[in-house]
Amino acid sequence: MKSKLLYISILGATLLSGLASCTQLEDTNYNSIVADGFVPTDEDVASLLASGYVSWRKTLLLWNGVARAQMISTDEDVLPARPNGWVDGGVYKRMHQHKWTSEDDIPLQSWVRTYDGINTCNRVLYQIESGQIKLGDREQAIVSELKVLRASYYYILDDLFGNVPIVTKFDVPEGYLPEQHSRQEVYEFIIKELTENIPNLSEEVTSEYYGRFNKWAAYALLAKMYINSEVFSNGTHHDFDKCISACDEIMKSGKYELEGVRKNVFATKNEGSKEIIFALPFDETYVDDWNAFDFHMYSLQPENQATYNFQATPWGGVCAVPQYIDTFDPDDKRLTDDFISGTQFSANGDTLKCTMGNLVGKPLTYVNKVNSIDGSEENQGFRWGKFEYAQGITNRLSNDFPLLRYADIFLMKAEALLRTGKADEAAKLVTAVRLRNFASHPDKATVTGQQLLGNTCYDYGRRDNTSTSHQEISIKYGRMLDELGWEFSQEGRRRQDMVRFGAFSTCAWFSHDPSTDSRNLYPIPNKELLANGNLKQNPGY
Repeated sequence: MKSKLLYISILGATLLSGLASCTQLEDTNYNSIVADGFVPTDEDVASLLASGYVSWRKTLLLWNGVARAQMISTDEDVLPARPNGWVDGGVYKRMHQHKWTSEDDIPLQSWVRTYDGINTCNRVLYQIESGQIKLGDREQAIVSELKVLRASYYYILDDLFGNVPIVTKFDVPEGYLPEQHSRQEVYEFIIKELTENIPNLSEEVTSEYYGRFNKWAAYALLAKMYINSEVFSNGTHHDFDKCISACDEIMKSGKYELEGVRKNVFATKNEGSKEIIFALPFDETYVDDWNAFDFHMYSLQPENQATYNFQATPWGGVCAVPQYIDTFDPDDKRLTDDFISGTQFSANGDTLKCTMGNLVGKPLTYVNKVNSIDGSEENQGFRWGKFEYAQGITNRLSNDFPLLRYADIFLMKAEALLRTGKADEAAKLVTAVRLRNFASHPDKATVTGQQLLGNTCYDYGRRDNTSTSHQEISIKYGRMLDELGWEFSQEGRRRQDMVRFGAFSTCAWFSHDPSTDSRNLYPIPNKELLANGNLKQNPGY
């Protein structure tokens, strides 16, 4: 199933690649669409839709994409200088210390790739609504799906940049420069697009709708918007009750459930997981972008090639911030399931040795210590291991990326209940998510409403080999932020959660000092400002 879906995604991108500059093609080759009077088959429709989804995996996971913007700027992950490099002009240090600029590549790639997705949706919508592609009684559902998909790209932009142009047309005049909208306007546009189009979406949870926005995936995105309503609307909306209602729609559907074994959600063959509501399908054969999904390459040391018989040698870079690892209960299975630590071995059981820096010849043993953002040994830092690394894989993983999953529905509803004065109800949902992670210590799974109202257990403060300090800080509902950190590591979302809880710009960790509230948004890339005089830079840049 997964391979077919990925084939359709790639085919969809090919089918529409020639439509950026024209709307009518005469080529009869199947690699392009004869738009005038084109009546697609069911498989053609899948290809048309899939082309709009391709940009999601690109903007999230290609090099310097949204996942990196959401993770290495936070208290969860760090990409320090390593014996084999990773300085790269200081980009990762600037991200860690919140000193990025409008010239940096990570904001640029996040902006450009996300707008590529919007442009593709607009292009297909234009061809449908102008009658060039005739869908008959399927049109309403497909148009609604494309609008929800387009709204999901604006969700990224509202989160990262806030004040962005809303573009809904493809047939614009030559030289057209879109007007910028306020963050509140972007929020309200997304809500309107979702609420108007959700009723037209399919309720099916089948292979046909895997990796697509059905009604439940759209409700999950709507809940995501509502839980972030205060931030995304610049404080003009407080839609927590609506978040609860959106989560309830999914829960009442009976279509999804928490996996008894959480690792199944992140397995190589995870497309059958009942917990996944909306996934980005991947397959190392069909998705051939070099950095399509490279967490194993990005995190593990080169010697770990022998552990998994990888076809390519890992680069040894990103790791968890030691203070973050220290927040985990030692009996929490997520600590051992999600992170690779300790002495490393080859597939046949031989102890791996360090090959660089000051530890050459010593056993490669990952430790929960990192010297500084400016320098580290190759064994320092727990490495990413949440997604299964299958034996013999290429530089690309074949695991589908679970962008929206049922555990998130539980915890979004719990947070919304907490924020509306129902802490005890929230605690029941949090406990339900925790239970599978404390099978050997079920008493530790239970959390109370009073605990959720408490402060974070994260020991904030500078903590590297040049500076040690402890920051006394009070985060409202800080325990809930901890719960999100324990459940959703390596899923490209920590920055969003930290911003919502007021921790992103106020806390110190590792080699990072508190920044300013302006860093809660990324700068609009200078390249885009130069290209469009209607754009005004975000405050503080």
